[in-house]
Amino acid sequence: METPRQRARRQTMDDIVRLGREQLATVTPAELSLRAVARELGIVSSAVYRYVKDRDELLTLLIVDAYDEVGAAVEDAVGAAARRAPRTRAMIACQAFRAWSLREPSRFALLFGTPVPGYAAPADRTVEPGTRVPAVLISLLEEAWVAGDLTAPSGSVPRAVKRDMDQIREEFGLTAPSLSVARGLGLWSALVGAVSFEVFDQYGPDTLSDPAAFFDLHVEALIDGVGF
Repeated sequence: METPRQRARRQTMDDIVRLGREQLATVTPAELSLRAVARELGIVSSAVYRYVKDRDELLTLLIVDAYDEVGAAVEDAVGAAARRAPRTRAMIACQAFRAWSLREPSRFALLFGTPVPGYAAPADRTVEPGTRVPAVLISLLEEAWVAGDLTAPSGSVPRAVKRDMDQIREEFGLTAPSLSVARGLGLWSALVGAVSFEVFDQYGPDTLSDPAAFFDLHVEALIDGVGF
């Protein structure tokens, strides 16, 4: 059970992350300010450093928070469709990722936009939450492969790529072939690119009358390429 002191600290940390998210709506990640957070909390600027040591620590907290939120959104959407085919759930996962990203453009930009100069995300804190969405896609690929619903791809795999994919297969306990895993990884990277085009308005204002319909068409082609 939490002590009152622990509860108060957790609440302050939650407030710091919330205020950091609010800042991101109006400034770039590089412009985040712990002094501004302290001002909003109503404490002296030196006091906030007892909770977050510097701007980079705040960035890490916000990155983990965003990864966990989008990961949960995708997992929940896929879980709600548990009885549907892996291919259908893969589409649902992609749609859920797009929906969160359009709802949270500044946090999407933090995760997938221009790197913050001088900041390096600590792998021990960000890799696990950062792989939640691709882990959903790769688990659906493996489920389809085991069920015989994934078309075995033809063609060779460059030695270096096979080595990389075999490492992923071992890490996730996959039985799907290396080329299928490579195409699944390609689905993830192409998904991020497709969503980036919308979030950053790269299509322009008059190109698409129904961006959602175009997205679904694009993603269906990507899923076809994986072999679902």
